[in-house]
Amino acid sequence: MFQLKPNYVTDRENKKVAVQLDIKTYGKIEEILENYSLYHLMEDEITGEPLKVKEAKVYYKELKKKK
Repeated sequence: MFQLKPNYVTDRENKKVAVQLDIKTYGKIEEILENYSLYHLMEDEITGEPLKVKEAKVYYKELKKKK
């Protein structure tokens, strides 16, 4: 597990309104979320059977294009 080192952005009243992360940390978080999503796509029971890794990657790429 990696350690998060956030930089908080505050407003005039010193309330936290945003977080900055270094690009390396952001990349790790993005990879974790993509892997989590891919896993759940593979376990999807809509078709009744799990997707193969290659099928899930293609399906996931198509979802990203639709955004």
